[in-house]
Amino acid sequence: MTKSALRQPRTLMFAIQIALGSAFFLFSAQPSFAEDQPKAAVQPPDILLGPLFTDVQSAKLFPDQKTFADAVPKSDPYMILADYRMQRNQSGFDLRHFVDLNFDLPKAGEKYVPPANQSLREHIDGLWPVLTRTTDTAAKWDSLLPLPESYVVPGGRFREVYYWDSYFTMLGLAESGHWDKIEDMVKNFAYEIDTWGHIPNGNRSYYLSRSQPPFFSLMVELLATHDKEALKTFKPQLTKEYQYWMEGGDSLAPGNATKRVVKLQNGALLNRYWDDRDTPRTESWLDDVTTAKNNPDRPATEIYRDLRAGAASGWDFSSRWMDNPQQLGSIHTTAIIPVDLNALMFQLEKTLSHASKAAGDDEGAARFDKLASQRQQAMESTLWNDKQGWYADYDMRRKAVSDKLTAAALFPLFVNAAAQDRADKVATATQSQLLKPGGVVTTTVNTGQQWDAPNGWAPLQWVAAVGLENYGHNDLSMEVTWRFLTNVQHTYDREKKLVEKYDVSSTGTGGGGGEYPLQDGFGWTNGVTLKMLDKLCATQKPCDNVPSTRPVAASGTTPSGAASNQNTSGSGSQSTSGASSQPAAASSSSQAGSGARTITDSEAKPTSGAGSASSSMTDSPSKQTSGSMLKNDSESKPTSGSLLKSDSESKPTSGSLLKNDSESKPTSGSLLKNDSASQAAKGTEPSPMTHSDSQPTKGTETAPVKEKSPEPVNAQ
Repeated sequence: MTKSALRQPRTLMFAIQIALGSAFFLFSAQPSFAEDQPKAAVQPPDILLGPLFTDVQSAKLFPDQKTFADAVPKSDPYMILADYRMQRNQSGFDLRHFVDLNFDLPKAGEKYVPPANQSLREHIDGLWPVLTRTTDTAAKWDSLLPLPESYVVPGGRFREVYYWDSYFTMLGLAESGHWDKIEDMVKNFAYEIDTWGHIPNGNRSYYLSRSQPPFFSLMVELLATHDKEALKTFKPQLTKEYQYWMEGGDSLAPGNATKRVVKLQNGALLNRYWDDRDTPRTESWLDDVTTAKNNPDRPATEIYRDLRAGAASGWDFSSRWMDNPQQLGSIHTTAIIPVDLNALMFQLEKTLSHASKAAGDDEGAARFDKLASQRQQAMESTLWNDKQGWYADYDMRRKAVSDKLTAAALFPLFVNAAAQDRADKVATATQSQLLKPGGVVTTTVNTGQQWDAPNGWAPLQWVAAVGLENYGHNDLSMEVTWRFLTNVQHTYDREKKLVEKYDVSSTGTGGGGGEYPLQDGFGWTNGVTLKMLDKLCATQKPCDNVPSTRPVAASGTTPSGAASNQNTSGSGSQSTSGASSQPAAASSSSQAGSGARTITDSEAKPTSGAGSASSSMTDSPSKQTSGSMLKNDSESKPTSGSLLKSDSESKPTSGSLLKNDSESKPTSGSLLKNDSASQAAKGTEPSPMTHSDSQPTKGTETAPVKEKSPEPVNAQ
């Protein structure tokens, strides 16, 4: 506090009264560890500082609104706020000076200057210690939530750990041999689940009201390749995370939604993104206020909730969530059932089945297998656009699956939840519309939002590459890998850094758009780059930079980690093995996927409540890995789904009916071989198609999903 205010008796008395009135809060100061206090006691800065926070952000004192959100009060916030109320109307009051006196602002870290002449791999290996943080304690009133172990941050303005970023970062840490860091980060996320009931968006108080795409199951499976006890060790936290996402589902009436769960008219449960608060985001406060003011026809709280839910999706922001792709105020994230989220929930259910089996709980394993089977059927019937030929989000207000093609369409392939014939169609759409000179584009629409064209993001490249390989499209998978790595290498050669996102309409250019400048670092780009380098080059002769010519994709081999598990004609097998089963590739990529385990789309009529196929789990999880089996080495490595079932399990077909039909033929295998490779070698872009989302294709659900109180959302 400044002395000028305290010299005035009346104002001093007023400050004392406010301080005494806040005595309860004074004696419940935030301790070092969150577990020592009730969740409600941890207040984000916009609540803690009230009008001071609003005035600072409105005054645009800092170019980045996150700066003040991360500032640490030097003394009790209630006293600072009382002092501010007394001084703000005085002549000559300087708000910036007041902030400097009363807050420690986040400092830019020392700029990292890498050694000269480093290879791409050497540069990334040298960055891991630079990006590692240890914050087992935090200052009083700091928005940072302490964590017991060290962790790796993305870099730039992102000074904390982020949930879904971390999985892709861990992939690179594994390649660099930093299993200790992977274990520390998994322990941190388990700690957050135990403390808060979920994994927050990031370890900040203002992120506690939402989560992010649920990759914890894949993190645990990755760790299980190094620690065979990991599945059993973290089964309690996996269960708690599942309960967080499914909260309220049991009592929900068909056609209703509450928080993160939606019950379809047929009783099937799917999930959506959600944030418990309906106020402007703390870290982007003025941006959200401006968006709401520019759209006076909608309640501001509704817009705020949808913006926050968009942030929970990780795709903040994208035309995926908007009625009008050019108008952010038309965002309706909470009215969307996202295909990627439900693919990840399918993966979580399969991992819980494997963890239950590892713990000797056969009943629990069967229960989660059944839940995964039911979700898979709901995804096939609700999140497949038969007219367009790709997986897409479902709009609960329009009662229709979206016509928008996005990179999220590849998530069912990533977790092995797709039917082979449908995966083939997704591969065709990926090659014709999403594959660009620098990698896979996020969407086909250029809106100025960062999760739209022309940007490509490292995690989506990995999801695409693994998903395509899972279904035998090895050449297209290699093409995605090659193009994105070339983009990364060209940018690194010129600027000696890796960045958060890339412009994939060419190579060698960082991405743009969004609410903040392009960030350096960068955690998930580093991780995916290392994994892709090892996919590109044989492990017997690993490459430290991207080769000048593209290696030939393996042909006539089973996708990495896969087994020959096709259903035989007349077997009558109806498997719903999902994430754990791997497809057997055909003898060439032009014949990827056998008709023996596909049925035509017209035959796909999923039934509700089908039981799960019986499954067995291997005794040694140390021989499995999640989403990363793209190296040829002597160890058994994972692909995207968990490989904790026996190889005898088969892959689902359309609608999860999984019947054998000798007349079923994959539609796209012949399109995805040499033509794409020759086109890529010339550096040409696949012919674009006009994007249209004006007439969504009708889905099987015909009634609007209603919100259940409390916390209603107008998504009808």
